[in-house]
Amino acid sequence: MLFIAALHGGCGVTLAAAAAHLEASPLLASASQFLMIHAAAGAGLAAALLALRPGGPALAFLVYALQGGTTLFCADLALRAFAQHKLFPYAAPIGGSMTILAWAALAIWAALCLLRMRGADEGRDSL
Repeated sequence: MLFIAALHGGCGVTLAAAAAHLEASPLLASASQFLMIHAAAGAGLAAALLALRPGGPALAFLVYALQGGTTLFCADLALRAFAQHKLFPYAAPIGGSMTILAWAALAIWAALCLLRMRGADEGRDSL
């Protein structure tokens, strides 16, 4: 996860530089921002996964879904900007939808973790 986050960060900076020098910059600028934001999120979530080992499998799946959606979305935008060609039909909407769903699922996962922690704290207080 951290490896993918680092790749997202590096690609984000590269696309930002390209956007500053090319006319197709709106697509590249969007892809750059998207990658940079999700690079930071991926690094933070990788750290959370290390800290929350028992809750890991669900979180790991969500992080990989988030990273996969981000990669698919940004790859399609970059290919459109550089080659005037789509990655494949509906690649950007699929990647974007995957990213949105992963964020929503992550919010649900976090809420469930908070509820479990609250329940454990209440059980401890009654002892």
